Amino acid sequence: MKKLLFLALVAVTAQASIKNIQYFEANFTQNIVDDHNKTITYKGHIKAAKPQYALWQYKSPVDKEVYILPHKIVIVEPELEQAIIKRIGDNFDFFSLIKNAKKMDDTHYLTNFKGKNYLITISNGILVSISYKDELDNKITINFTNTRTDKKIEEKSFIPQIPEDYDLIKE
Repeated sequence: MKKLLFLALVAVTAQASIKNIQYFEANFTQNIVDDHNKTITYKGHIKAAKPQYALWQYKSPVDKEVYILPHKIVIVEPELEQAIIKRIGDNFDFFSLIKNAKKMDDTHYLTNFKGKNYLITISNGILVSISYKDELDNKITINFTNTRTDKKIEEKSFIPQIPEDYDLIKE
């Protein structure tokens, strides 16, 4: 859960040359490499809007939606017919994260959040990737394609759609 939350926090912030973006939308490929060099790859779509909304729609290898909302995260898992609702403590403004990133060179920025370093790659003002190591020392790389920051995303897009017959787990 912590991985998903932080991925959403970081991903929607990293347009270094456009510090005032209001919306972010892209396809993503997330690679997780463990200490045995085994790789798990997830693919999907992300959309986010200020102040603190994000929706990660995983399409492969599993179908899952992760909603990041102020003070909570909601994970809808159709294959398990369940939804998990977790309260999150900090009301962190993930769009402001990039403001704290330090420029390393023309395309790379480094930022730190809760003791972890995150490498943000920008090309021509567009977020290309985010890399970091998680709490299990897995190397995480999220690559973005078909990025848009000019398309308005309605707040209703971030209202979790939970079928009535799903199990509801509150943590």
